Amino acid sequence: MACQYFAPCDHGAESFTIDIPKVTFGRGVLTEVGERAKALSMTNVALFTDVVLEDGPYVASVKKSLKSAGINFVVFSDIRIEPDDICVDDAATFLNSASFDGMISVGGGSVIDTAKAAMVCAKYPRPARDYFAPPVGEGIPVPGPLYPHIACPTTAGTGSECTSISVLRIRELNTKFVFASPYMLPDAALVDPTCCDSLPSNVVASTGFDLLSHALECYTAKAYTKWGAVENPNARPLTQGANPWSDLAAVKALEIAGEYLVRGVNDASDQEARDQLMWGATLAGMAFGNSGTHLPHALSYGVTHLMNDITTDGYAVKTPFVPHGISVIVTAPATFRYTAEAAPERHLEAAQYLNADTKGAVDIDSGEILATRLIQLMRDTHIPNGLQGVGFNENDINRLSDSSIRQTRAIGNAPRETNRIDIENIYKNALKYW
Repeated sequence: MACQYFAPCDHGAESFTIDIPKVTFGRGVLTEVGERAKALSMTNVALFTDVVLEDGPYVASVKKSLKSAGINFVVFSDIRIEPDDICVDDAATFLNSASFDGMISVGGGSVIDTAKAAMVCAKYPRPARDYFAPPVGEGIPVPGPLYPHIACPTTAGTGSECTSISVLRIRELNTKFVFASPYMLPDAALVDPTCCDSLPSNVVASTGFDLLSHALECYTAKAYTKWGAVENPNARPLTQGANPWSDLAAVKALEIAGEYLVRGVNDASDQEARDQLMWGATLAGMAFGNSGTHLPHALSYGVTHLMNDITTDGYAVKTPFVPHGISVIVTAPATFRYTAEAAPERHLEAAQYLNADTKGAVDIDSGEILATRLIQLMRDTHIPNGLQGVGFNENDINRLSDSSIRQTRAIGNAPRETNRIDIENIYKNALKYW
């Protein structure tokens, strides 16, 4: 299947690039931060976290390790969930307030993404928005290397510790966009599944569906050979489409989600399940960090742009707020019913990796089988029932489509060519599933 899917195309790419940080995984690895930082020649560190984690045990473990290694640090915790460009500009001002020579981020994707972006804006001073692609920003490329960065995730979802992208809300537009550069990839990731032990079930569900969708979008993305060739190999984006490397990580992440997601959500004492989900999130980050996501993520940005009067328990953030993984998964069953036509074998294989019953199935069944399995997982983990479950109705479809159509790179990474009418239809079909 892989050889066929990556068949050469006229004027298409003939090669792909892989880039991942040095990853250390295991219970208690946060105690290694000091020695890891010393190996990267850090002496004066910016320690990024958020106000919820700042006085907790994980940041305390990192501080203790840094002190033991003789490394100075200053904490920056003014980071909100779903950070925006203004937050990044403020963080860059903090970085320029002292002679830092290293970055350590401890938190979820919001913290790690803020750290990446703030280093760019501090070292190469410009407003964060200038680094986003037109028409949102100026499309300024990141000029060169950043501080050494050790990323320490505390949730099993974003995989940001293994990617070279930062997802930020543009405050003026009130919606999220992505900017990326190979220079933004952390040098090292310390992935400690102990951080998941105390997470509320709905947080595990949201982050778990984020990892699931990362892997599923990677595996079903347009093949890298169908993107145009680049003249300068250093300019090749890592959001380059599905490739044999991203397949390896995505398949294992899907298998983990299929076996452990429901267990990890519904039983906080199931250490095996939560440890596996943490590993799955890292694998999914490796996958989408080298391939890119597609329509579910593109459509999720319309959801978080236009959300209204939604309260989500378990998150220290004011309403309205829809957690990222939920904003992604509420449209996913409808999306994969749509995209299956372009890559039916891939969709059927993905359903099988997620433990769906594919016995006797043929290609034409792939979209429905995959969607049915996703819906089953949503119901088993108490995820909202489609867009209506997060406060939207049919009257919102035009506005949602207007918002998400701007996510051109993600839309272009889908296996099926997609226009605005297609997006409208996906949103309509995602209003309610049961």
